[in-house]
Amino acid sequence: MFEIVLYQPEIPPNTGNIIRLCANSNTRLHLVKPLGFELEDKQLKRAGLDYHEYASLVVHEDWEACKQALAGRRTFALTTKGSTRHSDIRFLPGNVFVFGPETRGLPEEIRAEFSPEYRIRLPMMPQSRSLNLSNSAAILLYEAWRQHDFAGAV
Repeated sequence: MFEIVLYQPEIPPNTGNIIRLCANSNTRLHLVKPLGFELEDKQLKRAGLDYHEYASLVVHEDWEACKQALAGRRTFALTTKGSTRHSDIRFLPGNVFVFGPETRGLPEEIRAEFSPEYRIRLPMMPQSRSLNLSNSAAILLYEAWRQHDFAGAV
């Protein structure tokens, strides 16, 4: 129903958790190289448990290839530098959610490709820097899915 893009993810357990999230929510996961790990990484597999076979995973050589594959889709950048709250958006089936690397977030040149209303953020306390990547993906995805009454879920 939705698509998650991890741009240059660095931490295997986060990606493993998101693989499990995607498998359980019928969401396709896109990974944009370079990756900070090998797809055979033990930590990645452990975090994803046995859900890898149920997840739809696409690996892209670079950001341009990912954009081409998802061209024409309504796409949002998740960033602490966004001004639109995730809960203020009516998400549509097929929407794409782009997350940056854990240690630095989406680079400015990629954020600049999104108009301000498509740069969204999750609320945090003012002294907070960021949320964990897999937690952020889960919060956003479940809000989008909730808006569609968890279509297809039991």
